[in-house]
Amino acid sequence: MMTGFDWGMGLGGWVWMILGTVLVIAIVWAVVAALPGRERGTGDDAAQILKARFARGEISDQEYEQARRVLGIK
Repeated sequence: MMTGFDWGMGLGGWVWMILGTVLVIAIVWAVVAALPGRERGTGDDAAQILKARFARGEISDQEYEQARRVLGIK
């Protein structure tokens, strides 16, 4: 009987479609998070940046030594 009123997939179909979408997003996120080179060591970042700035001549000897003492870099 054609009444013109149709629920389409119904409630169950929409639930599975939403769960499927969430599952696909979770899988993509997990793959991207597992890619190599995404880890960042926060302890060495400051020392590396400071050394690079000193090597490029952006900071003077005194500024380098002061920053090294403040950051506790040996």
